[in-house]
Amino acid sequence: MKTLSALALLGLVIALPALAADPVIYKGTDLWTTPKGSGTVVSFANNPIPAGFFCPGSAPFTGKIALHGRPLVTGLPGQLPGIDTIVERLDDARFDTNGVTLSRVRMRALSLVSSAPVETSCGRFRVSVSLAGEQRITTMRIVRQNELGGVFTAPLAVDARLVFRPVLAGSAQPKELLATVTFQGATAFPWSFGTQKGGLSSGPVLVDTNGDGKAETLLPGTSNFVAGWRVSSPIELVGACGYTTYCCHDDGTGQLHCVQICGNVFCDA
Repeated sequence: MKTLSALALLGLVIALPALAADPVIYKGTDLWTTPKGSGTVVSFANNPIPAGFFCPGSAPFTGKIALHGRPLVTGLPGQLPGIDTIVERLDDARFDTNGVTLSRVRMRALSLVSSAPVETSCGRFRVSVSLAGEQRITTMRIVRQNELGGVFTAPLAVDARLVFRPVLAGSAQPKELLATVTFQGATAFPWSFGTQKGGLSSGPVLVDTNGDGKAETLLPGTSNFVAGWRVSSPIELVGACGYTTYCCHDDGTGQLHCVQICGNVFCDA
């Protein structure tokens, strides 16, 4: 797929002199939505769930599980409507003369569920995915293409807990599996400067970060960096997409986390 639309490339050529302004991207959190049907999957083809995991005698599981977001639990209900993934940028980041800057990032919250029950010889299981403990830190590379924004790449390290709960209550005990995934971060995601509105912004907010259904961790709010959006004029973002597609983090072995992207933009395959 194309990295950017022709319109975006034209904007890059026209707006290069604006890079001299060299603003700061302030640290904060980025809020993401993982819609049903977006293509998010976890694959066990290369690392099967072992025999006997679901019940005595169950075969190794080598299939894929399609996932979508379940809104994160917050201290006050509805504080982050539709948001299932939060990534924190840990540094204030100033652009160099080439319009490039770096920031350390880490996953802070994740709430995914299986789009359909997993079929096994021991019955059907629903799956939920959350973070497991302190997350590893990686580095985001942010490129400013014009006065309104640009693109960024960010490999993400995720230490996740998958809980398999039987559809039929009492038919089996919930099963827990830990998984470590490092998404490569080759995809270029759009970003924009702007004021975030319409449920996409937050001040500090209490969030469930361990998947137990109770909001226990105070996370920082958003900043002047609006991840996943491309705008064509310096307007306030109001939570509505003129054009929607999905961009995916890929670990190279079949694990995909695909989030909603807003604006007239193509993402790398």
